[in-house]
Amino acid sequence: MRTSRLLQTSMLMIGALAMASHANAGITSKVWGTLPDGKTAHLYTLTNGRGMKVVISDFGGIINQLWAPGKYGTQDIVLGLQTPSEYLKESPYFGAIIGRYANRIGKGEFHLNGKTYHLALNNKNGGIWCSLHGGKVGFDKKLWHAKPGGTKDNPALILTYTSPNGQENYPGTLKIQVIYRLLHSNALRIEYTATTSKATPINFTNHAYFNLGGEGNGTILNELVQIPAKYYTPTTKALIPTGRIVSVVHTPFDWLRPHRVGARIGEKNQQLIWAGGYDQNYVLNKPLGRYGLAAKVFDPRTDRLVVCYTDQPGIQLYTGNFLDGTIVGISGKKYLHRGALTLETQHYPDSPNQKNFPTTILKPGQVFHSVTQYNFSVAKRI
Repeated sequence: MRTSRLLQTSMLMIGALAMASHANAGITSKVWGTLPDGKTAHLYTLTNGRGMKVVISDFGGIINQLWAPGKYGTQDIVLGLQTPSEYLKESPYFGAIIGRYANRIGKGEFHLNGKTYHLALNNKNGGIWCSLHGGKVGFDKKLWHAKPGGTKDNPALILTYTSPNGQENYPGTLKIQVIYRLLHSNALRIEYTATTSKATPINFTNHAYFNLGGEGNGTILNELVQIPAKYYTPTTKALIPTGRIVSVVHTPFDWLRPHRVGARIGEKNQQLIWAGGYDQNYVLNKPLGRYGLAAKVFDPRTDRLVVCYTDQPGIQLYTGNFLDGTIVGISGKKYLHRGALTLETQHYPDSPNQKNFPTTILKPGQVFHSVTQYNFSVAKRI
């Protein structure tokens, strides 16, 4: 009888915990702030009932917070700001959807179907201008239409936006949908879908800045990174690809085995000097279009591990080289030099101007679809 009562009590406790877990899962929203055009931005909180949650805005599709498990509990591990106005004034694309074309396009121009398109020149490196992350007013600064979706344990936020023909001087009316799914398995899945009325280059990514030791908690120099890439695309001093695809062997860009971010970042390598650290595109070891492993990052302070998968051909590892402590984050902490890193799954930079890179041209009648997923867990090693 005593065993039966203990078992019954135990089952009731387990049931109560399960109900509490389920009750805490789902999606909620609140007003975040007013944009310069008078429109209202919102924050949507997706929770999976296992302690993980992600806060996303319909403004720029920004991942404002991402709470993931670690040795000392759940922490926010992405850099974020308190208000939409701060993102407009000082954000280096924190957590945002990037488009129409993520990364750089050399000289801010490309040629397509016999016509030359001139884009906004909004980024300068080595004294040379280029177009970066979609131009002066890219997708990161647009208000998207948001609709909650998914299930209670696997909530989703469906964002849609229509970029009109000629916006930022890109051809074609582009219709894009981005779905953020927070899975019960403690993974964040991002799905991109797009169609166009005219041939146009596209390259979408998310620009979350990760610090697996916690948002604003020091630097990422001791975090371990592994990227399955035998090749990378070197750049000029303007950080525009030369068009070559070069082996990582005997270079500081070899991440085939895990290395500390800070182990080789200070080497006298011209690519590192020009970029001020790591800011390179890696050619992933998988067939074009195949979904597979893109990167692993492990923080030894918290035993927190993120594993990234994608069907894109490349990934940009950027180590917060331009952070300098002047930006104060959502928790009131200063974002230090190399205080975060990005894992930007993508096509290669400047692909519209590089004939030997995979094409990024989307044509009428085609449907672009891509998936990137970040899995979060607590581990003892990478």
